[in-house]
This record gives sequence, structure tokens and C-alpha cells, in this order.
Amino acid sequence: MLFLCLLFQTSQISIDITQQKPISPYIYGANNMQWGKMGSGYPLVRQGGNRLTAYNWETNASNAGSDWHHQNDGLLGETNEAGLASTSYMKAAQQNGAAVLLTIPTAGYVSADKKGDGDVNKTPDYLNTRFYKSYAKKPGGKYVYPPDTSDKAVYQDELVAHLEKTKSSKAPVWYSLDNEPDLWSHTHERIHPNKITYAELIKNNIDFASGIKAVAPQSLIFGPANYGWHGFRTLQDAPDGKGRDFLDTYLEAMKEAEKTTGKRLLDVLDIHWYPEARGGGVRVTEDDAKPETAAARVQSPRSLWDAGYVESSWIADSLGKKPITLLPRVLGQVSEHYPGTKLAITEYNYGGSKDASGLVAQADALGVFGRYGLFAACNWGLSPETPSQIAGFQAFLNYDGRGAQFGDLGVAVKGETASDNAVYAAMSSKSKKRMTIVIINKKAMAQSFNISLPSTPKLTRAFLMDASAPTTPKEFNVGPGTTSLSFKLPATSVVTAEVYF
Repeated sequence: MLFLCLLFQTSQISIDITQQKPISPYIYGANNMQWGKMGSGYPLVRQGGNRLTAYNWETNASNAGSDWHHQNDGLLGETNEAGLASTSYMKAAQQNGAAVLLTIPTAGYVSADKKGDGDVNKTPDYLNTRFYKSYAKKPGGKYVYPPDTSDKAVYQDELVAHLEKTKSSKAPVWYSLDNEPDLWSHTHERIHPNKITYAELIKNNIDFASGIKAVAPQSLIFGPANYGWHGFRTLQDAPDGKGRDFLDTYLEAMKEAEKTTGKRLLDVLDIHWYPEARGGGVRVTEDDAKPETAAARVQSPRSLWDAGYVESSWIADSLGKKPITLLPRVLGQVSEHYPGTKLAITEYNYGGSKDASGLVAQADALGVFGRYGLFAACNWGLSPETPSQIAGFQAFLNYDGRGAQFGDLGVAVKGETASDNAVYAAMSSKSKKRMTIVIINKKAMAQSFNISLPSTPKLTRAFLMDASAPTTPKEFNVGPGTTSLSFKLPATSVVTAEVYF
């Protein structure tokens, strides 16, 4: 009998609206958006990835790096209309009311042609014949459009000046200092064959950020876009690391740069996070849906915060089989070394794109981002072919299929069992009587909930997210009650409830 009681025990959840904390709208972002095909409501999009590192904005030539034989080609634009790859992406975002984060190349060289003839190293003296030098600042600062394409030099502040003149006022335009520099010696070894050092990257970011701020002083700058754990801890074993934590060193250097220049050059500390957790021998970022992998995927967002959770991964092993607690860890570094800097994770993915575990992990990650005060986040890989992940977003961005969104003032929740469930609640700054609640069942079986409310609701409605139809949520009954909601949630599922008092 005791086993049966435990099996069907109701999770008792309480909500305290006296404790409120703003939730940044920019945590619900994506990379490489396909507008109109992935649901609605996305407030931030990022133009990023390896292709941008050697992007020549003057002609739209780029280099594929290790993604495709280190080839120069016209993938980002066969036309030579200057800046087209950036301006078209920016305009699409602004037309849809979204902020946009644009990547500015900083590696020092950009593609000089679009020949599409395979590895550029087949060309003698390829660095000088297949690439142009790329600079942070144009001497004299006399920007022109279209730019001079005969000088064999490309100026990134001139690109930003053009973007600033081209953008509308409908939504913010921000700038990222390139992409995953810790991996350049692999992904872009034709233009950066040696491992980057702490000193080189810090100087690089200061130079390019100074150039950007000179022409876009009100914009936000994101950096350094480390690829992952080993990147932001050691800059991928940089030669001059000498046991120093890279983020600590970087933040201190950018703080000193502000003192020297008299202006903040880094607004948002930017890292990438692809979980290394494994289940059944498979990394959770894969689309594997076997039970062991799905179970590990559902739990993996706990490594963002949970001091009582140790995932199965080489990262946890490197810590002595201790919790990762990513967000408290990095936010603590920011607070200690450069207070006032915002935090972003501009690439991440939890896998399971067509499995219920992917829906649960994605929704849980978004809830954690809001609870811990992340400024911005962008899923990498979200597309019409990832319905489960889209459904995870729609739980916050469009849970009724008619544009209803999760609140922007997070409130305290008590009673969760981290291994079994997660509950996120928020009030609305626009309507003090409206509460939204996202309830996540992590278990592979139905789970009963009783959610205590601050007072008796006048109106309640709820919607179940469905991975098979991610943009068509199903109405769900959260039960009658005076000051509580009582219901049973299906296995591995997400429901968003809306309550009016």
C-alpha cells in the first residue's frame, strides 16, 4: 500500500506573488529564423555560426571553414550588393518585431572571392590571394556606401555604420564579436592556424568593440561567444592560460578597458552551451529517443542550476563528479569580476527534436533562463523540422494559439521536486490580475498536481503542448477549485495555465 501511495502522490505546489523578478523577453530567441514556419512570438533572433567569421560584407563572399572544405563561395549572397546578408536578416527580424543580434567578423581576414572551388589551400599563397585583410576601424572614419572594393581591405566599423543607417526603430539591433574564437584553429585554420591566446582575444575584442561603439554607441555588444565549457574555462587550452579561468580573466580585462576608454565595451557576456550529458551511451543533444537517452535529456536542464544534481558527462567528471550549476557559477563570475554585465547563451540545444523529452527539456530550460535572470538566449537548430522544441517555445510565446504569452514578472514557486517536475509562474506588468503558470511533468507516467493560488480565480484556462502539432495547443482542464488548481498531467508533458483574479 505504501508503494501505491507514493506512486500516486500529488505534488503540492504553492505560489508567492509577493516575490517578483523581471523576466527578460530576449531569453526566447532562436538562430536562423524561418519566419512563419516555426510558430510565433519570438522576440530575438541571432545571425551567427561559422559562416560569419570570414564574411566579406562588401561582396557577400564567405568561407565555409571546416564545415565544407574551407571553401570560398557565395552561399551568403551571390549578388555583390554590399551588406546584403546582414541587412536582409536584420530587416526580416525588424518586420516581425524582433530584436536582432548580428555577428561582426573579427578574425582578421575575410573571403576575397566566391569561386566555390573547394579548399582555398590549393591556391598558392592563398592567404594573400583568396582573402582580404579585415580591420576594426577605417582610418579617418569616412564611411561610404557602397564601399571601395578595390582597396583589398574591409572595415567592420563601416559595416556597422551602414547597418545603423539602414535599421528601423521597430526593434533593437545588437552586435556579436564573431563566433566561437576558441575553435578558430580548427574551424577556420586557413585564416587562423594557431590556437588563439587570452591576450590576443582580449585585444581583439577591445579593438573591434571600440570600433563598433564609435558608430553605434547605444547598441549592445556581446562577446566572446565561447563554444562551450572547455572554451570559457581555458579558451580551449590556450597557450598563455597558465591555469587561469578564461572568463575571470576576460571579464577583468574588459572592466579595465572601460576604465581606460571611459565607456563600456562589453555589455553582454556571451557563451554557448550544448549539454554533454549522456543517457544510454548517447549524448542528449542527439535526436535519439530511446528511454535512457530521453530520461537523461529531461533531467539535463538541472545542470543549469541544481546543486543537488550530477549529470553523466565528462564535464561533471572533470569537476570530480560534482554539479555543474552553470548559471549560478557564471553569474557569480560576472558579479565578482565585472558587475553590471548581462549574461547570454546564444547557442544551445537539448536534442529530442521530435520526442516528448525534447519538448520538456526545452520548456524547462526556458523556465530556468527566466528564473535565474538570463538576459538573452537563442536556440541553435530550431526549425520546422524540430516540432518538439517549437512546442516548448510555444508554451511561453503563444500557448493558446492566438498570441497569449507567459508573464514578464517571475514569482516564487515552492514544492517542486526537481527530478519529477518543474513549475514556473509569472504575473504580468500590463495586467496585475493575470497570472500564467507553466507546469512540466518530467516523469514517464501521469502525475497529479495541486497548485495553491493567492486567491480565488475569476477565470482559468489551460493548454497542453503537443509535439505532434506544436502550433496548435490543446485545451486542458485544470479542474475547479477555490484557491487551487487540481489536475493530472499526462506523462512527459507541458501545460500552460492562465489565471485571472
